[in-house]
Amino acid sequence: MDYFPISLKLTQQPCLVVGAGNCAARKIELLSRAGAKITVIACDISSQVAAMQITHNLIVRQKDFEANDLSDFKLVVSATNDMATNQFVRECAKAKAIWVNVVDSPALCDFIFPAIVDRAPLTIAISSGGASPVLARLLRAKIETVIPPAYGTLAKLAEKFRETVKQKITVPSNRRIFWENMLQGRVAELVFSGQNDAAEYELTQAIEQTAESKTCGEVYLIGAGPGAADLLTFRALRLMQQADVVVYDRLVSTDILDLARRDSEKIYVGKERSRHALPQEDINALLVKLAKEGKRVARLKGGDPFIFGRGGEEIETLMEQGVVFQVVPGITAATGCASYAGIPLTHRDHAQSCIFVTGHLKDDSVHLNWTQLAVPNQTVVIYMGLVGLEQICQSLIAHGSAADLPIALVQDGTTSQQRVITGTLSTLPEIVKHESIKPPTLIIIGTVVSLHEKLNWFANKVD
Repeated sequence: MDYFPISLKLTQQPCLVVGAGNCAARKIELLSRAGAKITVIACDISSQVAAMQITHNLIVRQKDFEANDLSDFKLVVSATNDMATNQFVRECAKAKAIWVNVVDSPALCDFIFPAIVDRAPLTIAISSGGASPVLARLLRAKIETVIPPAYGTLAKLAEKFRETVKQKITVPSNRRIFWENMLQGRVAELVFSGQNDAAEYELTQAIEQTAESKTCGEVYLIGAGPGAADLLTFRALRLMQQADVVVYDRLVSTDILDLARRDSEKIYVGKERSRHALPQEDINALLVKLAKEGKRVARLKGGDPFIFGRGGEEIETLMEQGVVFQVVPGITAATGCASYAGIPLTHRDHAQSCIFVTGHLKDDSVHLNWTQLAVPNQTVVIYMGLVGLEQICQSLIAHGSAADLPIALVQDGTTSQQRVITGTLSTLPEIVKHESIKPPTLIIIGTVVSLHEKLNWFANKVD
């Protein structure tokens, strides 16, 4: 990130605004709402700022800015139309280690003003790092429509009872779960409907009825999809946000991990060919252990957990150990990668069926039902088939598939690094030898691959 977002308490803190035009007035308004003690220095005072002198209790000095005007200010805003003055203010503030904002000049700023959604005491700030203030304002407008003003009332209610809950529920993880239930359940609904007294009563009753006890853990087996973070389901995102621990595979991207709760523990258990961070049995045992410690565990698996994801093995263990769990399906690599490559898996002119198979078995061999896979008018999708690509193509040809049958290899599907390499059963193995290909990859075989060039809509393709 270009700017680190922080929230400053400016109540009765001295702040300086250089300039007194319309732009300065907007900054004065924001600082005033935060309770700042504001001094304005400018030769020309606009009528708008002049009116603020009384309503916002401003100290106004009608003069040119000078270096010795900086004394004991917490921050400075330079909002003049003169670049030389703005530069001078910047240099003087920097010399005194005072944070400065120069309006419309990000390169001169130590801090910037974000677009703000004010639901005091709840505040949401949106910043583009000065790249596009208009875009930040547009996003603010969208957020304004989905965060009703009552959220401020809800935050005040939580603040009122924060210490009471802290004394009643001493275990932090239990306290977090309590507040999640209150702020997403009936208490919140009562506040949103304007029944504030009823909400406070409901919260009081919940506190009184809460007993300090060990919380039962739970495992969320979540399909993280083929790569792109915005292909996660709403349920997956919600559960990731409340999980105490995230146990994730190699194919779960950093972008997806960033959507998990910030303070959650992250445990990597990824597997690569012939190299596993943890054997599957140990992963199963880890999930049980964490859940029995009372933790909510998000088990993130690339694609869908029930399609070559060994999710069935994991929940078998959870069931045997009496651990509560739920399964959240994800977009499997076959549908995700095919869609982003512009290759429909079924098409009435090409394929009336589709088969998913894995390219390597327990003994790392590629012994498949080749007769079944060589049947015409179908699409074959092979997971984890990169190493065995040459054997796959030779075996299909040997069992009746045409040597010129189209085939595609998709690398990093659905992401900005996606690559789609096409050929035929007879040519693709040689083509791939001259390319720098590494997992994750997916192989698609069938005449539907011939539609790739025509239907290839994804802008970030690299063929």
